[in-house]
Amino acid sequence: MPVLLPKNAISAFPLSLGPRAKDHQPSARESLPTLEANAEAIHFLNNLQQEELQMLLFSETLAMVSDTGEPQGELTIEVQRGKYKDEFGVMSHCLLVHAFSQGFVDKMLCGISLLGYLSWDLHIMEQHTQEFIKEVKTEVTFFPWSSTVGFVSEAANLLLLRVMAWRQLVPSNARFLALDTEGKLCYSTYQALGIQTIQVGHQEVDVFIVEQTVHSDEGIPGSCQFYLLSDGHLAKRIQVGSPGCCMITKMPILRDKDEIEPAPVFEKKPLVWEEDMELYSRFLGRKEELRVSHNSYLRQHPEAQALVSDFLLFLLLRRPADVVTFAAEYFGPFAKRNPPTPALRSSNRPSPFRLLDPERPTD
Repeated sequence: MPVLLPKNAISAFPLSLGPRAKDHQPSARESLPTLEANAEAIHFLNNLQQEELQMLLFSETLAMVSDTGEPQGELTIEVQRGKYKDEFGVMSHCLLVHAFSQGFVDKMLCGISLLGYLSWDLHIMEQHTQEFIKEVKTEVTFFPWSSTVGFVSEAANLLLLRVMAWRQLVPSNARFLALDTEGKLCYSTYQALGIQTIQVGHQEVDVFIVEQTVHSDEGIPGSCQFYLLSDGHLAKRIQVGSPGCCMITKMPILRDKDEIEPAPVFEKKPLVWEEDMELYSRFLGRKEELRVSHNSYLRQHPEAQALVSDFLLFLLLRRPADVVTFAAEYFGPFAKRNPPTPALRSSNRPSPFRLLDPERPTD
């Protein structure tokens, strides 16, 4: 049945058709040792760029063959943009990883389906794993969500390998967190095994080999080798110690690395609008339009021109040092919100527009 990966519990199965893990049906929450990813692993995850990940969104299919070359099934991996709704109903953009493998093990048809929702820094949001075999087995592991810094889920691992192939680089001495075949938290490391030329159909191509090792505390470390093309496509997958492998039968169309050109710099040039005939014509037209409008308004309101003329005459006669305060005192009585000025008032009454200053004489 489908397995949900909430924030307080993560359960997973190996995405392979190799040996099965032992039954594990805990009746209560287990006490697991505290494991931590090292600084190199955390730094590698924190420096993933969204622009880089967008170049790695594609689907691919590999054939599963035995050690004698007989077909046994196929493995399909698809990474695309998706949307994720959290427990509060908030929708956010994410990476959607879907992987499906189906084949025969000991003449028995079985398969695994993986569906994972990842943030753009490959942080797991939710993951479902579904298996179909004749037996029903359940594995559940609990551990604190705070201990998942540097954790790489199965869905994130598929995309992280594409990043390493794209960069042709494996983080040195990085120690990530992962789940072993029994669903327990353990360390996971990656090692670059160099570049090798392999045959794909009638074409020879160079592949970048990365070996992932899951260091289980209770068993032998499990390793898997990934032969990756330059754009992140998986050309071959070998699980060390298991018969057979997964490999492509047809060369995909490789995506070239787009060179990111620097943003163009445009120098600011002064705009001499007087020399632009169109702009100058618009200026003259607008100027004439405003002149006619202003003259029309003044003809309709002659009191405005008389009021301004009286103020200028009074200003030139008084010649105050503070013109703004003088204008406020002059036009203040015209405001409707102010109480009417009494006909007789004391000449020593301070003006409301002036700051109270004991050393300054009042008008």
